[in-house]
Amino acid sequence: MNAIPQNPPLADFPTTLSRWLLGVGLASLLLRLWIAVTFPVTGDEAFFYWWGVFPAWGYSDHPPMVGWLIALMRATVGDSLLSIRLPVVLLPLGLGAALWWALEPLDRVRAAWAVLFFWLTPLNWLNVLITTDTPLIFWSVLSVAALMRAERREQLDRAAYGLYALSGVFLGCAFLSKYFSVVLGLTYLVYFARYRRERWSGLALMVFCALPAPAINIAYNMSHGWSNIMFNLYNRNEGAQFEWRKPLMYVGMMAYLITPAVLWLALRHRRALLETARTQAPIPRLLACLVVVPLLFFALLSFKKVIGLHWVLSFYPFGFALLAFALPLDKLKTCAKGMAWFAGLHVLVVAGLYMTHLDTWRNTKIYPQIVRSYKTAEILQKVTSPGTVLMADSYTAAVIYAYERRQYTPVFGVGKYHARQDDALVDFSLYQGKTIRVITPDVPNMGEFSPYFESVRQFSITQDGVPFYVVEGTGFKYQAYREGVLGEAYRLFYNIPSWLPMTGCPFCERYCGQLRCSR
Repeated sequence: MNAIPQNPPLADFPTTLSRWLLGVGLASLLLRLWIAVTFPVTGDEAFFYWWGVFPAWGYSDHPPMVGWLIALMRATVGDSLLSIRLPVVLLPLGLGAALWWALEPLDRVRAAWAVLFFWLTPLNWLNVLITTDTPLIFWSVLSVAALMRAERREQLDRAAYGLYALSGVFLGCAFLSKYFSVVLGLTYLVYFARYRRERWSGLALMVFCALPAPAINIAYNMSHGWSNIMFNLYNRNEGAQFEWRKPLMYVGMMAYLITPAVLWLALRHRRALLETARTQAPIPRLLACLVVVPLLFFALLSFKKVIGLHWVLSFYPFGFALLAFALPLDKLKTCAKGMAWFAGLHVLVVAGLYMTHLDTWRNTKIYPQIVRSYKTAEILQKVTSPGTVLMADSYTAAVIYAYERRQYTPVFGVGKYHARQDDALVDFSLYQGKTIRVITPDVPNMGEFSPYFESVRQFSITQDGVPFYVVEGTGFKYQAYREGVLGEAYRLFYNIPSWLPMTGCPFCERYCGQLRCSR
């Protein structure tokens, strides 16, 4: 493709393609809605739910956008699982609309194929789980769409600058969703440096309009012990080292995400893909950058880190857009059919899973987790007692119990580097002298609990054949817990570099009464 294709008249828009779009869009939406109302809350969702209950300028692991989104859904739609999942259920429709808005001026037929390819991916049929990636993907795609519209303007007029500014605002919103938005910023830099140096002023305006987001995030981190930095750069990366399995897993994951049909056709028509990327038109060049730069970035990162499937999703739609503009016209329908078969296999698997019942999973390793998720109310009914404080020994269990109770459930013990929002929300000094019950899936080591209570006892309950153990401690000793547990948490997770300026640290202030605790 060496020239920008001309838009055909609306009358020439293929009827078959319109039917494909309508059928795929509606069928996938109905399936997502069904899964959303029948699948139990996951640990991540229950964790982020409490971000929506306690809206803030930031949270322990990530910037605040998903918490703001859940707070908005609770306030407008209601406090239900479908409410907090509704944004991700509708997300593919919104992303499809953004792709169409961005690409339609270039070629409306190929733009429609791009939307269809994206909608045919299995993730867009099955994903209903709200995560920090939901707003990241949304704002990232909107930012790219606005940039593409700006790049279509022949002159740097007021409309072009307005679109560049809008792209920057959306990029800032993506930054307030997750730090992977930095990869999108890097992609923009490569694109402008390589192809659009004459439009540096547009990039400068984008950066300026995005700056309020990092300013908000820096202010939050300064007042909260740099919790985002400690989690993302330090605590989660301790012990990371090279293993061959990591890049191999990345390659395998990308092959799956691309889907077999697309991978095969991309390899067969790689020359067309290269010609499209090398065209003088700005939009195909930008699409190529949006594919190549993130792929290389995550490939390099994979030598030390296991790349999560969700890490690449904010760039996922653009690969299908590039393919739609590169493949010969007679191969577009072939690609769609191959993708439809692949998505159909996933739908059949899901249908098969919904035909199973609880006993089907009894002999599997995940059966206890399934029981905990589907029988949460029954478990809590057997464990809860008036006058006792309920806790769990892990963050996943704690937030699932908390979501069912609609009452925050603390974690007893040091915990892990993930999900340390507990440190900001829970003041254990308030439990001095109280009776606490800690639910654990394993037989507890009573020596890990007895130092922090006047007396402890253990009992168990059974739910659908799965034992759950409860440690009941009476007379909680806060000072002992502060020294034995909170002190260890401080040592592991709050080794804040001295060169980072701080205006506050809720954990340190509660633990030692100072902005920075002495080592």
